[in-house]
Parts: sequence; C-alpha cells; structure tokens
Amino acid sequence: MSKVERRVRSLVSEDGEMRDALEVVLDRATDGEVQWVDVRDEITSGQWGRLIEKEILIDGEAGFALADPDEIEAGMSEKSDGGVGSGGDIETPETTSWSKWDKLAAVATLGAFVGYAVGPVRDTIAGALDIVLGPLLNVVPFYVVIMVIALGTGMYSTLLRAGLMDMEKMSQYQDRMKDIQERRKDAKDRDDDEALDAIQEEQMDAMGDQLGMFKEQFRPMVWIMFLTIPAFLWMFWVIGYRGSSTAYPDVAAQELIVPLAGTVTWDTGIVGPIQMWILWYFLCSMAFTQLVQKSLNIQMSPSSS
Repeated sequence: MSKVERRVRSLVSEDGEMRDALEVVLDRATDGEVQWVDVRDEITSGQWGRLIEKEILIDGEAGFALADPDEIEAGMSEKSDGGVGSGGDIETPETTSWSKWDKLAAVATLGAFVGYAVGPVRDTIAGALDIVLGPLLNVVPFYVVIMVIALGTGMYSTLLRAGLMDMEKMSQYQDRMKDIQERRKDAKDRDDDEALDAIQEEQMDAMGDQLGMFKEQFRPMVWIMFLTIPAFLWMFWVIGYRGSSTAYPDVAAQELIVPLAGTVTWDTGIVGPIQMWILWYFLCSMAFTQLVQKSLNIQMSPSSS
C-alpha cells in the first residue's frame, strides 16, 4: 500500500465525511489539479486543509495537484489488501468534542484553584459551603463529616466518569495501538523493511490517539474537580489554612489516636506537609469510591477486545 492510499484510509476512518470531500475533489479536478474556488461550495475549509496537511493535495502549476488519483480512489475503497502495513482492521474512533459547559467548568475550576492562595476567595467559597456543612459539626464529629464528604465525592466522581468518559472509545484507542504494535512485531520478525516503514508512518499518525485518550479522561476530571475543590476549601477553612485563624478553633485542636503516629490533632503533619485530615479524607474517599463502583457495577477501566 502506498503512502497516499494509507493517508486516505486514515482520513476516511477518522472522519466519514472526508470520503465525500475526496469524491468532490476528484470530480472537480481538471488535468489532475483542483483549486479551492472549485470546491468551496461542497467541502469545508477544514477538510481542504486536512487534504493539504496529509499531502493528498500537493503544489501544482495552477492550483493544487492530486498526489496520485489512482491511489486516492484505492484508499477510498471499502476493502483493504490485508497486508501488514495496510493499517489493520482497527479504526480510529472519532474524538469527543467538549461542550461549552465543559469549557466553562474548566475555567471555573482554574478560578477555584485561586482560592487555595487568595484569602478572600477562599473565605467566600468556604463561607458559602459552610451554610450546608457547618451545621453537621454541631451534630457529628469532624471525622464523620469528612466521611460524608468523601462518600459524596466518591459517588459523583464515579457517576461522572461513567457518564462522561466513553469506555468504548477508550477501548478502541487501546486496541488500535495494540494492533499497530503487533503488526510491527510481525514485520520485524519477517525483516520486512517496507512494512516497517509503513507501520512507522501509521504509528506517527496514531499519535493523535494519545490526545484523544487524554481528552476522554480529562473531561470528567474537570467536573470532579469543579465540585470537589469547594469541599476541600471548606475543610482547609475549618482547620485553618497554613496556620491562619479558623472559624472552628476547637475542631483543629481535637486530639485523636491513630496507628503509628499516636496522639495527633487534625492539623498535624503525618507525611510531610500532608495533614491528618487530608490523609483521612483520601483513605475514606478511596474506600467509598471502590464501594460505589462495586455496588453499582460500574467499570472504570476500558476493556480491550
């Protein structure tokens, strides 16, 4: 399979609409060349740019020339030659697009991070949340309040990951990379340099899969942090941020006995700067998250085919 055919197959597998764009370009080409004005009513500027980027359209005398019309048509065909360097049977899934709400949540999350360092922002966010969580301190001990927060964060983090992260796409990303690695190993065992070169180029094209996987994983994390950061700011506010005054001095001074560390208070550094309340929250969060996943039978990792 030539480079042109492989690039065409890659484009068509990534975006089904590129097949129609290629058909328009082939139909409007004159003497193997086509200009933007000839196709702008039928295809988008983004599709035109992708064809140039992939060198399916190259510099011509009067416009852009088709790199190889025959190979372009071969790449658009439904069948594959099945060779080691043919691109395999695993197609690249369509990348998930972030909605405007996802982007707003990301901006709000970055803004909330300021609360860790800026007192007025921290006090405003924590004070608002104290209206809901503050009364609990008068009913149950602080360690129970942390358990309630950990249960809540574990619940919505699990549901958000299950709802926003497409495990099928994650599996497709992993399957494609696994397929490329297996075909590369087979070609190397056969000393097939031509196939190795083809697979190497396909592997470079597949680098976009890493970005796709990152977007899939980071999208629910934005919402999880958006909801979790205020809770963390409130707990910082209750204990006292880096020795600052607190609205609940009795809570920070409470003593408790923990294994290995002995008698400590909530603001005691257990592991370096990690205070006791942070350690207790993470232990509770991990336990409750696992409990929620098991009870709801939610799969948090993609399964390869």
